[in-house]
Amino acid sequence: MKFQRHDAIRELVAHALVANQDELRRKLRRRGFEVTQATLSRDIHELRLTKGPGGYSLPNGSGNGNGSGTHAAEDGPPSVAQMMGSFGLQVRHAMNQVVLRTTMGGAQPMAAALDRESWSEVLGTIAGDDTVLLICPDMRRAHEVETRLRKMLES
Repeated sequence: MKFQRHDAIRELVAHALVANQDELRRKLRRRGFEVTQATLSRDIHELRLTKGPGGYSLPNGSGNGNGSGTHAAEDGPPSVAQMMGSFGLQVRHAMNQVVLRTTMGGAQPMAAALDRESWSEVLGTIAGDDTVLLICPDMRRAHEVETRLRKMLES
């Protein structure tokens, strides 16, 4: 059942605008899949869907009516640079911390991308809805992380 549900989610995201989890849950219900919010959150995480201003997208960039419906396993997860292009708004550092402002709903996928890349200058991340806090070992490395993220934001 999980595999059929994942296929349905991929198809929905690849061929139609899906702006939020509630909308995705309703579309799945119309296809015969009753899911809880917790199950849907797990599915979104497992499929590595990203949410941008235009709704959910597959890891290969397909989504919102523009996709070909290819499976998520064929492409790796988006990089920090790609996520900055989709979600990043502002970067500042304070002491040994970096504060990254994102679009609404963009902080958690952004933090997940940073965690996946395991930057040596970052000890860990904490994500809210539109803000990611990056903890660095010292002020010098926080400044390096800020500079690195700012370059991604400006390109």
